[in-house]
Formats: sequence, C-alpha cells, structure tokens
Amino acid sequence: MNPTSEASVAALIVLGALFVLLGSVGLARLPDFLTRLHGPTKATTLGVGAILLASAIFFSSGGSAAISLHELAILLFLFITAPITAHLLAKAALHRQAGTSDEVNAETRADDGHQAPD
Repeated sequence: MNPTSEASVAALIVLGALFVLLGSVGLARLPDFLTRLHGPTKATTLGVGAILLASAIFFSSGGSAAISLHELAILLFLFITAPITAHLLAKAALHRQAGTSDEVNAETRADDGHQAPD
C-alpha cells in the first residue's frame, strides 16, 4: 500500500470517528426527540460513511486493482435508508404530538363547558 492511500485511509478513519463521536454526543445531550434525531441521522451517517470509504480504499489498494464493491454497496444503502427512516420517525413524532395536543384541547373545552368535537 502506498503512502498516499495510507494517509487517506487514516484521515477518513479519524474524520469518521469524529463525526460518530459528535453524533453520539448530540444524541445524548440534545433536549427533545426531534433535535436528538439529527445526531444519528446527520453526523453519524457521515461518520460511518467516511469509515466505510476508508475500508473500501484499504481493501481496494491491496494486490488487485478492482474496487471493493461490498463497502460501496453498504454505503449506498446507508445513504438511502438513513434519511427515509429519519423522515418517518420525525413524521410519527409530529403526529403523536399533534394527537396529544388535540386531546388536551378537547379536555380544555370540556372543562369550560363546551362540547368536544367528534
């Protein structure tokens, strides 16, 4: 393995580890669900992507000139599915919040003597 590919692999691993660390800290420290959702979906996806790219470079620069497609397939799958799952989780959380606020509004109207809508 030549020094250029070794340096790029090392840089991608360090960059990926920093993104994963940043995403994990965001997951632990942010206050509510919707802001916590950004940690794993944004920073951690980039971190895992950088580590997978480093792995693809490492295994591609071995004895053969072929590109390692296993890591690239995982990377593609990760970048397609992570935003979709984050969108669905956020949509479900917003739907759940809207349901609880509708219940609170109905209880408030019932306490004020108004009839709750059906």
